[in-house]
Amino acid sequence: MDLLNTLVDKGLRRELPTREEALAVLATSDDDLLDVVAAAGKVRRQWFGRRVKLNYLVNLKSGLCPEDCSYCSQRLGSKAGILKYTWLKPDEASKAAAAGVAGGAKRVCLVASGRGPTDRDVDRVTKTIEAIKEQNEGVEVCACLGLLSDGQADRLRSAGADAYNHNLNTSEETYGAITTTHTYADRVETVQQAQAAGLSACSGLIAGMGESDKDLVDVVFALRDLDPDSVPVNFLIPFEGTPLAKEWNLTPQRCLRILAMVRFVCPDVEVRLAGGREVHLRSMQPLALHLVNSIFLGDYLTSEGQAGQADLDMIADAGFEVEGQGTTTLPRHRADALSGGGCGSQGAPEAAGATGCGSHETSGGGCGPCGGHGEPTPVDAGENVPAGAARTDLVAVRRRGAGTDLAPNA
Repeated sequence: MDLLNTLVDKGLRRELPTREEALAVLATSDDDLLDVVAAAGKVRRQWFGRRVKLNYLVNLKSGLCPEDCSYCSQRLGSKAGILKYTWLKPDEASKAAAAGVAGGAKRVCLVASGRGPTDRDVDRVTKTIEAIKEQNEGVEVCACLGLLSDGQADRLRSAGADAYNHNLNTSEETYGAITTTHTYADRVETVQQAQAAGLSACSGLIAGMGESDKDLVDVVFALRDLDPDSVPVNFLIPFEGTPLAKEWNLTPQRCLRILAMVRFVCPDVEVRLAGGREVHLRSMQPLALHLVNSIFLGDYLTSEGQAGQADLDMIADAGFEVEGQGTTTLPRHRADALSGGGCGSQGAPEAAGATGCGSHETSGGGCGPCGGHGEPTPVDAGENVPAGAARTDLVAVRRRGAGTDLAPNA
């Protein structure tokens, strides 16, 4: 297919596709799906080989958010039966982080619900970062605390934070229909503040909220302009008790096309498969590893992921390998730009990112999805579930790990 040959050539040269080409990827047929995955896989392997970076979420403060992000189980007025707790103490957060590191995670993502941190909150998080780094040498720490005020990104950087997550989530044109308590421009500004402070920027999107193909292409091109080092791709988990509870729009094939489009537009960026992968990709998850080079290990902010060991088995069985702490994730040209005190950006000055819960709420605005929308509804094992039908049986609220007395899933 001429389209795919063109996109591979452009990806290997880090050349931006046209919007028409990106839209064409989303419009490909299921008959062409494996060809699309194979083409995007060539670009992924050029810049990241067969390595898969593991990331681990620690929800520092869960629920009770004043923001009204329609997708989020921690939103204002949410009736989802999620865990609710205030700030974890540094030693509690460090203990939770250690479980992820022991499972192979290279990066720990510290997420807190809320519009954005107060200066006192930043003090709390800096102590947590210091505790984690003291006990886990070499681990990366990404903070996801919502909208930043002047000077807060610098303070996080000084405390040892390596990255900051804040997602754009959807296109600027449709953002107001998803959230009214802050703006798309607010999110862009926070990503730029993080970049200006020398933090590696992490910013991504949520697919499946009823958006059009044009919306998806618009937000991915906007991310390309911002040039974050990491782009988490979340797939909406329609939480019961939130305005988007009925939005079950995704199929595994649709998810794979979206991931391929992101890879073609952002060829040399860490593309992270984030919230909702278990719900929407299901048995097709291993194919996604040919498109992304990063995933979350184990559970998310408010929902359970598949077992951590299952993640590791999936990576090995698909012929990939877990990226070690001694390996630099980003291609050399990006890593050199970042370590040189810049942001690794080629454009604007330099994550379940969130105002709001900061997740895919990302991850939301945080690093990953809150996930979870009440107790799962059993489905008979022999039942034939139509493609695109609601699969609430695949969603379970997180009841273990951070904020509980039970061991985490890592």
